Amino acid sequence: MEARNFITAREMITEGHWLLTTMNDLPRYQKPPLPSWITAIFGLLFGIDNVIGLRLPAMLMAILLAYMGYRLSFKLVYDKVHSLINALILLSSFYIIAITNEAPWDIYAHGFMLCGIYFLYGFFRSNDHKWKNSLLAGLFIGLSFMSKGPVSLYALLLPFLLAYGFVFKYKGFGQHRKQLPLVALILLATAIGLWWFVYVRLADPDAFLAITEKETANWSSYNVRPFYYYSSFFVQSGIWTVPALLSLLYPYLKNKVSHNKEYLFSFLWTIFSVILLSIIPEKKSRYLVPVLIPLAINTGFYLEYVIREFKSSMNLKEKIPVYFHFGLLGLVGISFPLVAYFILKDGIGPFWGYYIASSLGLTIIGTLLFLKLKKQQIFGCFLLSIAMIAAIKILALPLLGAVEKNSEFKSISNLKSSVAKKGLEVYSFGEIAPELIWDYGSYIPTLKNKEDINIPEEKMFYVLVFPVEENEFKRIFEPKYTYNLKTVYDLNHHAKPGTKGHKNRLTSNLYIVQKR
Repeated sequence: MEARNFITAREMITEGHWLLTTMNDLPRYQKPPLPSWITAIFGLLFGIDNVIGLRLPAMLMAILLAYMGYRLSFKLVYDKVHSLINALILLSSFYIIAITNEAPWDIYAHGFMLCGIYFLYGFFRSNDHKWKNSLLAGLFIGLSFMSKGPVSLYALLLPFLLAYGFVFKYKGFGQHRKQLPLVALILLATAIGLWWFVYVRLADPDAFLAITEKETANWSSYNVRPFYYYSSFFVQSGIWTVPALLSLLYPYLKNKVSHNKEYLFSFLWTIFSVILLSIIPEKKSRYLVPVLIPLAINTGFYLEYVIREFKSSMNLKEKIPVYFHFGLLGLVGISFPLVAYFILKDGIGPFWGYYIASSLGLTIIGTLLFLKLKKQQIFGCFLLSIAMIAAIKILALPLLGAVEKNSEFKSISNLKSSVAKKGLEVYSFGEIAPELIWDYGSYIPTLKNKEDINIPEEKMFYVLVFPVEENEFKRIFEPKYTYNLKTVYDLNHHAKPGTKGHKNRLTSNLYIVQKR
C-alpha cells in the first residue's frame, strides 16, 4: 500500500500526472489523489526518495486523528482528563501505529472524516455557529471522500449518524432552522468529494470505467471472508484488548460510567461500524481502522470508571481483569531483555545501543507498572502503558534490523543506472510488484497487458519477468529471440526462498533478450 501511494506521488512530480494519476505510467484511478498530492508535496520538500519525509504526512494525520478524538471526547464528557485518556488510547492502538508505517490512504480518509464528524456533532448539538459547523463539516467530509472514496463515509460517518439518531434522536433539529445549513453541508461535501471523479470520467472514460468495474467486482469476489470474520475486532486495539473487550459489556458498565448517554452512543457507534463492515464480503484487518475510533472512546469510559473507583467501590472480581491487564504489560517490560536477546542474539551486534536503551527503558517501565499496581494507582499505570508504547516505537522497533535476513535479498535500485550505461532499455513482462517499481526508481514499461503483448523494436533489451509469467514469457520470445537469465531480484528482507513468509510477488527474474 505504501509503495503504491509513493509511486503515484513520484510520478506526479517526475511525469506531471497530478490529475490523471498513474502507477508505473498506467492509469491509477482506484483511489482519489488527495493523499498522493500531500505525499508529493512532502516529496518536493524533503526529496522524493526520502522515505521518512514521505511517511511524515501519515504520522501527522495520526496525530490529527488523536487530537480530534480529544476534541470530540471533550464535547461528549466535558472532562479534559477523560478526553486525554480517549485520545491516548486511540493514538496507541495497534493498527493506528502500524498504519503510519504503511502510509496508506486510510489514515487520511478517517482523519479527515473524524474532523468532519466533530463539526457535524457540534452542528447537531448546538444552536450556535450553525453555518460554521455545517461548512467545516462539509469541507472535511469532502476531503475524506477525496482520500479514499466512500469508505470512511460508510464505515465511520454512517454508523455515527445511526448511533446519534438512536441516542440523541436529532432533537430540536427542525426548530432551529438548520435545514439550509444542512443542504449547504451536503452540497459542499459532494462538490469537494466528487469533482475529481467527474473530471477523470470525462478526460479518460475508458480507463475510468474499466477500473470502476473491476473495483466494484472486488467488493464481492476479492478477499471474501465470512460475516463473523471481524468478531475479534477489539484485538486490533493492541495493548488495550482487555479494556476494550470489557468496555463492550454494556449491561455491566451502563450504570457505572459517569455519562450514560454518551457511553451508549460510543457503544452503538462501535457496534454499527462493525456490523456495516461485516456486511461487505471483502474483508481485511486493515479495514477495521475506523472501528478503532469509537472503540477508543468506548474503552475510555471503562478506564475512566476503573481509575475513579478502583480503590473505593470495585470488588475483587472486577479488579482481576485490571490486575491481569497491567500485570501482563509489566511482565512484558521486565522480560523484554531476555526474550529479545534470545531471539536476536546472532544479529544483535550492530544494534547493541538500541538493545541496551530499549531493555533499560522497558525494564524500568515494567517495574514501575508493578509498583503502581500494588499501590492501586491506576492512572499512573495507564500513563506508564503509553510510555511503554512510546519506548517500543522509538527504541525497540529498530531492533527488527537484527532479525535474521534473507541471504538471497537483492535490491533492484541499481539496475536503472547500470543499464543506462549500456544504452539498453528495461521492460517488465506481466504485473510487477509496486515495491519493485518503487525500488527501481521510475516506471518500467510493460510488455504484457490484458489486451495484447508489445514486442520492443530494439535488438537487445532487458526484461523483468514475474515468476508466474515465466512460461508465457519463454513461449512468446523463444521463436525469434534468445534470452539469458542475468539475476534474480528478491525484496523479501527476512524470509528466504522456499520458507514460510517468503512472497514470490516480491521477486522478479531479469533476462537479457536479443534478436536471433
